[in-house]
Amino acid sequence: MTLVCDTSVLYAAIDRSDRAHEACASLLASSVAVIVPSPTVVEIDQLAHSRDVPEVTSILLDALLGGDFALVSPDLEDHDRILSLVEQYRDLPLGFVDASVVTAAERLGETTIATLDHGHFSVVKPLHCEGFTLVP
Repeated sequence: MTLVCDTSVLYAAIDRSDRAHEACASLLASSVAVIVPSPTVVEIDQLAHSRDVPEVTSILLDALLGGDFALVSPDLEDHDRILSLVEQYRDLPLGFVDASVVTAAERLGETTIATLDHGHFSVVKPLHCEGFTLVP
């Protein structure tokens, strides 16, 4: 299974003290491919520093450099779609990072998002399918 990952699952998979660590680490380990939208890296870094676990950032960057995950950056068209999503789902609110996860999944034709934030991703209506499959 190919997963497009949100910040929450990536962070939990790396931080052994996170309550969802086991479930998220197992999920990523069992996947054929793990796609990381580049904006999640910044959010993970901010989260790691706010929780005083800065080594999470180093572990993530090592994994990216080692080819464990595929890093996907938004292009100009993606930014147009991100803006549209942020405006459409302003009441959630859907922020830039979550909208970039949706946009990456749409661009790549993926329907499964790895997230602990089912509230946002269950509401968003993607362009390429009826709705996302959310795991875990």
